[in-house]
Amino acid sequence: MKDSVMNKKSAKFLEKYLNTPSPTGAESSGQKVWINYIKPYVDEIQTDNYGTAYAIINPKADYRVVIEAHADEISWFVNYITDDGLIYVIRNGGSDHMIAPSKKVHIHTKKGIVEGVFGWPAIHTRNYTGTEEAPKVETIWIDCGTTSKKETEKLGIHVGCIITYPDEFFTLNDTYLVCRALDNRIGGFMIAEVARLLKENNDTLEYGLYIINSVQEEVGLRGAEMIAQTIQPHVAIVTDVTHDTTTPMIDKKKHGEIKCGEGPVVSYAPAVQNNLREVIINSAEKNKIPFQRHASSRITGTDTDAFAYSNGGVPSALISLPLRYMHTTVEMVHKNDVENVIKLIYHSLKNIKSGQNFKYL
Repeated sequence: MKDSVMNKKSAKFLEKYLNTPSPTGAESSGQKVWINYIKPYVDEIQTDNYGTAYAIINPKADYRVVIEAHADEISWFVNYITDDGLIYVIRNGGSDHMIAPSKKVHIHTKKGIVEGVFGWPAIHTRNYTGTEEAPKVETIWIDCGTTSKKETEKLGIHVGCIITYPDEFFTLNDTYLVCRALDNRIGGFMIAEVARLLKENNDTLEYGLYIINSVQEEVGLRGAEMIAQTIQPHVAIVTDVTHDTTTPMIDKKKHGEIKCGEGPVVSYAPAVQNNLREVIINSAEKNKIPFQRHASSRITGTDTDAFAYSNGGVPSALISLPLRYMHTTVEMVHKNDVENVIKLIYHSLKNIKSGQNFKYL
């Protein structure tokens, strides 16, 4: 395999996919972009009732292996419109209220996108009594340039409309990919690239491979829960992002040491099946792919947990991509790490056999 697995076509797909809004519960726009890209590399594509999309190689095979990422991004809901036309919000997923003030937003309505901004009192008007009040979900608001509730509603805005940030993809220092919602559309990109490599390298798999782009991870792994019951896989390899802990204000004694540029992160956790994890580690060592290790005391907090504890227990493992500034609009990942996660998933799949028994007792 070439040192670089991505090409011009995949780079163009990545940018389009990252820039397409895909908020939790309304992921269809992003899913359509993903399906259109992966379609030439697979035998079949399916979707479920809530929007999870999955592509299949060898759909008639009895033994089913999953590689999975989640498609949804954090966002906000319109919760209340004041008489003056200002909008108060609630979270849709783990949206960070601390970064909201002064951010531009897109409000998704049946009439189309309505622009707005998160307002905040000017520094001159805030009351300095020693400690400033930090933004809270209940104190941040959106201003659409209207002066009444009726005027705001006339734009098509109502309680329940979803709000996203419009920040778009760029490259920093020709080293880092930067965008909102790299968590975890970058995962959807990486598993699609694995499908492309399998096709272009004429690889033959002994089993059915299900490449799943799940919805609603940000509100409790819900899409993965549903699709695990539908497909009933025998093996699942999940990819998601994890924290680069080398930036300021993160305690390595609490969160471990993970660094962008040092390779994929292989997880140790109760939900991670030991023998499947060793297949992944052996694949990394055999193919000289750098990797890091991370331990989770109870749960991984990713779709790995949903697959592992479904259907009486599915051997599952987690390969994570180090990321800086999670749940902000400037999430950052290292290009080399993206390449190496793709390679690690690809080579791990080639080391799994149809009917393989991962039991260790």
